[in-house]
Amino acid sequence: MKVIIINGPMGVGKTTVGKYIADNTPGTAFIDGDWCLDIHPFVGNRETKTMAVDNILHMIKNYKNCSECTQIVLVWLMDNDWVCKAIENGVTGLGLELKSVTLTCDKASLTARWKNDKTCEWRTDEWLKVSTASLEHFSSLDNVIDTSGLSIEQIAQILQGKD
Repeated sequence: MKVIIINGPMGVGKTTVGKYIADNTPGTAFIDGDWCLDIHPFVGNRETKTMAVDNILHMIKNYKNCSECTQIVLVWLMDNDWVCKAIENGVTGLGLELKSVTLTCDKASLTARWKNDKTCEWRTDEWLKVSTASLEHFSSLDNVIDTSGLSIEQIAQILQGKD
């Protein structure tokens, strides 16, 4: 079983691409890391992120044990190296194949995607500034895919090794 982990800044397209892969690849489970850390009001500290990592790995283990599931796509903004490593180590510790990528894009592409997303409550001008400021950090990580100018289908093909 393969686990595709998609990291990146807010608004880059992690959820859109992850859902596209899940919707178009039978047997694919979709996990949004935000579901595993849904505290109101939001608190993103070490304790809550550790809990979310545990929740994510628990879900992955359960999907591993499901005969209907052949692939898992996890999307989550992971801006702490220890979070990425904990999930990657957990996935490989379960004996699963891992593909971990970070999606990024240029500022103009991020801004356009942000403005086109009418459904996410986080798509405010204030959060756009935070997200664009994080582009440099995410661009410096391993396994970066610059999605500027790419369609959802093209990104999904790259992630699934069909490029």
